[in-house]
This record gives sequence, C-alpha cells and structure tokens, in this order.
Amino acid sequence: MIGWWRQLTAPERSAMVAAGGGWSVDAFDFMIYTFAIPALMSAWGMTRGEAGLIATSTLLFSAAGGWLAGALSDRVGRVRMLQITIAWFACFTFLSGFAGSFEQLLVLRSLQGLGFGGEWAVGAALVGEMIRPQHRGRAVGTVQSGWALGWGAAAVLYAFFFSVLPAALAWRALFWTGILPALLILYIRRRVREPARIATGREPARSGRDFLQIFAPRLLRTTLLASLMATGMQGGYYAITTWLPTYLKTVRGLSVLDTGGYLVVIVAGSFAGYLTSAWLSDRLGRRSGFIVFAVGSLLVAVSYTFAPIGDTAMLFLGFPLGFFVSGNFSGVGAFFAELFPGSVRGSGMGFAYSFGRGAGALFPALVGFLSARLSLGAAIGGFAAAGYLVVLATVIALPETRGRALAE
Repeated sequence: MIGWWRQLTAPERSAMVAAGGGWSVDAFDFMIYTFAIPALMSAWGMTRGEAGLIATSTLLFSAAGGWLAGALSDRVGRVRMLQITIAWFACFTFLSGFAGSFEQLLVLRSLQGLGFGGEWAVGAALVGEMIRPQHRGRAVGTVQSGWALGWGAAAVLYAFFFSVLPAALAWRALFWTGILPALLILYIRRRVREPARIATGREPARSGRDFLQIFAPRLLRTTLLASLMATGMQGGYYAITTWLPTYLKTVRGLSVLDTGGYLVVIVAGSFAGYLTSAWLSDRLGRRSGFIVFAVGSLLVAVSYTFAPIGDTAMLFLGFPLGFFVSGNFSGVGAFFAELFPGSVRGSGMGFAYSFGRGAGALFPALVGFLSARLSLGAAIGGFAAAGYLVVLATVIALPETRGRALAE
C-alpha cells in the first residue's frame, strides 16, 4: 500500500507534500470553530441555530471561494493560487480570535471560508495533474488524509487550552493558533513547481468566460452529477462533524478531556479511512470505492446517533464512524480531475466540490434549528443519512474513470 511512494519523482512528492499540508491546515483552521461552539454559546448566549449559521455561512463562502480559486488557477497557475488561499484563511482565522460578538465572528468566519474553499480546489488540481494515472487515486487520497491530521491537531489543542485556560480565553487562543499554517507558504515557494499543461487537443482558452464551459452541453451532465455527489458527501460529513463535540459534551455529558478522547478515536479512524479508501480507489475503481464507503457511512452514522448505546460502545464505534465518513473523500480529487478536461479542470473541480460545500453548508444550520424540536442526535443522524443516499444515487449515474489519461 505504500510502495508506490518510492516510485514518485521529486516534483510529484513535493506537490503531494504541499497539497497535503495545505489540506491539513485547512482542516485545522476550520475545525477549530466546532470545538469553540459550547464556549461561544455560553459566553454570548448564542442559540444552536446561530452557532450552526456561522458554520453554514463559512461553508457557503467557501463554495464561492472554491470556484473562484479554481477558475483563477486555470489562468494564473496552481502554485500561486495555493499560496494565496492559505495566506487568506490563516489570517482570518487569527482575526476571529478578536471577535467580540456573534455578528463579528459571522463576518470573519465567512471571509475565512473564501480561502478555506479555494485551497482544496487548487491543491487537488495540482496533485491530479502532477501524478501519473496508475498512482493518481492513492496520491490524491493520501493528500486528503491530511484533513485527519489537521482535525487531530485541533482536538489536541482544544483539550490543552480548555484544560489550562478559562473558557473565555481558551476559544480565543484556539483561533490565534490559526495563523501558524501561513508558514507552509515558505515551503511551497521554494519546493513546488507548476505542473506542465496537459495536452487536450487545444490551447487552454483565455476568455474571461472560460469557466462557463463546464455548463456547455458536453459537460453539463457531468457538472450537475458531480455537484450533487459532492453535496451529499459534504452535507452528511458536516452534519456530523460540526455538531459532534457539542453532542458529546451537552447530550452525552462528557467532560472536556473525555470529549477530546472520543474525538481522538474518531480522528484515528478518519486517518485510516482516508488511506484505505485511497488504496481501494486504484484497486477496485472509483465508483466501487465510493459505494462501499457511502453505505458504511450511512449505517454507522445512524447507529451512532440513534441506537441506545452506552459510552463505552460509543467510544469504540467512533473508529468506524471516522473511518467511513472521512474515507468517502479520498477518491474525489482523482475522480473529478478525470471527469473534466484540462482547459477547465480547475473550474470544473472547484465548482462541483464547492457547490457541494455550499449546498451541504445548509446541513449544520438545519441540524441546529431542527434540534429545537427533535433531539440533537436525531437531527444529526437524519441529515447524515439523507446525504449519503444522495451520494449513492449520483455515483451510480457517473462513469468509471480509473486509469483514464487526463488528455482524454
């Protein structure tokens, strides 16, 4: 499962490190907010609906940022845009630590979302174009595993800050650490080079309307199905992960350290799921991998939130929850890169994934508002199940692309 790494060239490895590092710090800066929700609700008297609205707004802006950054990367280059997106979301995460009200944090987190959304679109396109077809699924999936590392780092710092600092200061300290990812820009500037343009039979178009080609008749069906697939995948994921710390702390009654421990198990499962799914994506094919992990996510998410299980059982069930829910994403970057032609690859990948983020962004807010009438667990499980059913329906309608040359 790891021998393929030794077959990569130095430029391929540098691209993977840069994109994987970017995805890690992307996760770190986004997931920080999910850990701060209980403290913010206590400090400012926010409702669950308002807390979910901040997460939703961040994801909505990330949808715009992903499409914009993807389109710009088709014109000015992947490497330059990767640096810009990382600097953007790091700065606004840091500034979030100075927010003094719900309204201020809503604006700052929304602006942070522009860079947060753009990083995936650019990084996935960069790796997809740099890696050879026989390794593309594993490479892009391994890059996706960086999300688990960033999430784990956020969980560790959450447990540390909320154990040694007053809650009113701890959540601010969490946001302030969000400036650290900007250091990754130094590595990208020195080690990562721009991928050669893939031969597509014509020069990349330079019209300001290039990005609209993803809606041309020959690509419209692909764009719509890929966007719906991303919607279900991300809607289910964010319905679970946005509210999981709050669920464990307020519904299950766990302490800060216990909540951190449960999340570490989930993050460990997440990391294993990313790597396993990446391997299966090249081994079984893109569609088969998505079907396996969508079904697993559906079953485990419903069991975790609906089944009357004890705390010990929930601890052990956390590993497969993280495994399947996160493993869904490993094949997405390679799959989307193979679905769209080179001249609009950044635009197509950025739009489809970002549309999914934007539509999936409604899930955290809807969970928050619905939990006023239903239990929080039921709201989380219901929306997660709906998301993964959408994934299954769209994957069946899309073609298998394993081994496809990007020139096709």
